[in-house]
This record gives sequence, structure tokens and C-alpha cells, in this order.
Amino acid sequence: MTSAPQSEDRIPVIVGIGEIVDRPKEIAAGLEPLTLLEEAVRRAEQDSGGKLLGDIGSLDIVNFLSWRYRDPAKQLSDRLGIKPKHAYYGPVGGESPIRYLHEAAQRIARGECSVAAVCGAEAQSTATKAERAGVTLPWTPFAKDAEEPKRGAAFQKPMAVKLGVFMPITVYPFYEAASAAHWGQTPREAMAESGNLWSTYSDVASQNPNSWLKRRFTPEEITTPTPDNRLIAWPYTKLMVANPMVNMGAAILITSLAKARAAGIAEDRLIHIWGGASAEEPRDYLIRDQFFESHAQNAVLKAVMDLAGGSGKAFDAIELYSCFPCVPKMARRTLGLGADVQPTVNGGLTFFGAPLNTYMTHAACAMVRKLRGGAKLGLLYGQGGFVTKHHALVLSRQPPEDALAQDTSVQAEADRNRGAVPEFVTEAKGQGSIESFTVIYGRSGDVERGVVMLRTSDNARALARVPAKDHQTLTHLLNMERTPVGSTGMIVTADDGVLEWRVA
Repeated sequence: MTSAPQSEDRIPVIVGIGEIVDRPKEIAAGLEPLTLLEEAVRRAEQDSGGKLLGDIGSLDIVNFLSWRYRDPAKQLSDRLGIKPKHAYYGPVGGESPIRYLHEAAQRIARGECSVAAVCGAEAQSTATKAERAGVTLPWTPFAKDAEEPKRGAAFQKPMAVKLGVFMPITVYPFYEAASAAHWGQTPREAMAESGNLWSTYSDVASQNPNSWLKRRFTPEEITTPTPDNRLIAWPYTKLMVANPMVNMGAAILITSLAKARAAGIAEDRLIHIWGGASAEEPRDYLIRDQFFESHAQNAVLKAVMDLAGGSGKAFDAIELYSCFPCVPKMARRTLGLGADVQPTVNGGLTFFGAPLNTYMTHAACAMVRKLRGGAKLGLLYGQGGFVTKHHALVLSRQPPEDALAQDTSVQAEADRNRGAVPEFVTEAKGQGSIESFTVIYGRSGDVERGVVMLRTSDNARALARVPAKDHQTLTHLLNMERTPVGSTGMIVTADDGVLEWRVA
């Protein structure tokens, strides 16, 4: 039995992509995010070869963090001279561009609009330089009364905030250490995998004209601490984390197959959206069952593999979100791909640059170029929070066999695989074994403290500090030949009431 042919006015296709990179010679000449947005959308229309802006009925803007606006969707609409029925400015999250693309495609498939735009922009490089230099930027006035989005600390336990493990750079190491131990890697082997993987990202970035850093870095350059590549939180150096100090904008235009053809857009410009999936972990990372995998990530990636015939090897173009190495390392294993995977079409958040929440908008543009250039099946996987929010999308030059599904959450599958969550405690004594850990460094390269996630003798979970002066325990944590995960030591309570852990 074959499915009925789809109506061409309900088949969503990507028709236009636009990007802008701003490197001003003077701080005050830097373009504000709203201007970058407008230019990116206009470039996307130009790329399509059709006249589509006036028909935009759906507009999604990725959350800004470098500048704050009052009702940015209306301000952008006014600049473009449009009045979209759906105009949305969303919350923070690195997965949000993929979600917006997916939802825009679903709107077209439901017949709610005929043209949709997804766009994002940041100017953190200029904003930071201006603040440091005391330069007043001639931008739209900063909207101090606009609500600031909730981030990091808002969702975490007070003890995580007190110990400094409430930001991405200090939380992702828990996944890094736990996953490497689970896979049977020594810390040295895990570091080597990260270095090789990141070097591959840098190689792609070096060939992308829109990248912020346009040179290839060797694995050793990436993993070796130096004054210019300082350790931030073990095992991550500066060249292993996202680089938000960029000025970039990107936009994608989607329309129906019928409208694309009516607008005279060439068939070889059209990229079909097959579908995707989404799921989340609890926002408070301390109420997850473990840290060597993400059930939400697994469920999302398995769902998109099913769209591609059941194998990750079906994708010949892939973008695996790359805020920190543990994310694509976990993802490529779930996809059944080897360490030699080509994980990016764009260059990664370290080397291409990380315009905060909107990196995947640029990655989607790069994927469209890759598919137009001959690749057959593309996977875009975005992630947000602390391995929290996951969304993936499958793109192709070929139309899908079936209509775009509307219910694409795989949350039930993720929740079904979740194990028992240990009670979190702030009081404990006796023995405790390491579930995961990190070591936090100051700007001078000196250790500020270690932080270990423990299981107590009655299997509760706790966070404990390792003081910088406890050289024996720090040496144990930083041993490159043997993971400390699973090792046992003593829990004591410091004078300030915080738990501390000492190697046995």
C-alpha cells in the first residue's frame, strides 16, 4: 500500500539561506544584532532567486544574549515591511534554531502559512569590546526593562551554585569524565579523542568563508595548556569550548514546493525537510540518573536514524552540536559511527564561532550548501542547556516518501529508559565514591578547587569540594593513566558547612 501523493502546497522546502559576518575596524562601526538579522533575511531571499519576503507569515527569532530588545520580532518585521501572523522570539537554547526550522516546516505542512523565516544574530564581540573600552554604541537603546531569560543558575541547586558548577563550562566536564570511564577509556585516551575530533572541526572551519577562526589546529594544539590556551575546567582548555566573541547573523527561508515553483526557484536550490525529533532531560542536572549518556539524546538520534532507514551511516552530511567534546562523542556512538566521523559541515562552536544560541542557524545554512553541492542526506543535531534540550532534523535533496509528521516528541522513549535517580544530599560522612568530577582553574592557570560528584555509602548523591591545597587528592583526580571515577575516599564537612572529599 502506498501513501496518497502530497499536495505541493503542503510540502515544505528550504529555498534561501543568508549569512553575514561583521568584523568592524572600529568598535562603534560594529553592526547591532537587529541589523545583522535584517541583512541575513534579505540575503536569504536573494539566495532563493525569488521574491518571498512580502509573503512571510511565520517569523522565528533565536534569543539574543549580546543585546536586549523590546519586542524584537515586531522591530524586525517593521524593518522588513512584513506582518507575519506568527512572530516568535523564543527562550535560550542551542537547539532552538533546529526546533524553529522544524516547527516552521510543520506550519507550512498544515497550510497555516506559505513562507517562513528562521533567523538569529549576535554581536558579542563588539558588545564586549565596547563595554571594556567605555564606548557607547549607536545601536537601538538597550532595553533594560525587557525580561532577561532564565539561564544556568536559575535551574540548579544552591550547592551547585556555591561550588561554581552551574555554568556550561563547569557542568559538561561531569559528562566528559563519566562517559570516558563508562567507555573504558583512560583520561589520556579520552583527551586524544577530543583533540582529534576538535581538530577535524577546525579543519572544516578553516575552509568555511564565514568562520571566525580560519585555520586548522592540530590535536596537540587543542589539548595542550598554554598561556593562550589555558585550562578552564578539567579537562577542557580554551580551544575545547565554544567561542561566543563573534558578530554573526544567519537566516533561512522556507516555503511550499508549490510556491517555490510558482516563484521560479530552480529545482536544484530546493532542500526537503524529512522530519525530526525532540526530547529533554530535567533542567536540574543533579536529578538525572547518570552522566555517561543522555536518554533524550539517544531517543532523538534513534528517531532520526529511523527516518533514514535505521542507520547513522545513511547520512553523508552531519552536524553534531559541538559546545564541548562530550556531546558529539556521545552522539556519534549512538549513531553507530566511528572515531573517524566527519562531524560537521560548518566548523564547530570553537572555530566557526558560537553566536550563542544561533550557531545551528549557520550550520543549517552550511548543510543546505552541502546538499545543493551533491550530498544526499543531511543530519542537523542541536542541543541546549547542560545536555538538556535535544532536537534533530533530517534534510535531503530528495522529497520524503511520507508527509511531514506533526507529533515528533520522543520524550516518552527518553523517560522510559531513565533509571532511578539518587536522592541529593548536602550532609554526609564516611566513605564516598566518585560518580564524576572536574577541577576548576583561575585565569592564571592555578587550581581554584576540585569538585566531585559523589555517591555516599547509602547511594545518595552529593557534591563535594577538593581544596586547592589538597595536592594528594588533586593528583589523584588528574591522573592521565587511570580514571578516578569509581574510586573511594572520605567525606568530611568543612568549617563553612560544605562537604569535602579526600582520596583514601
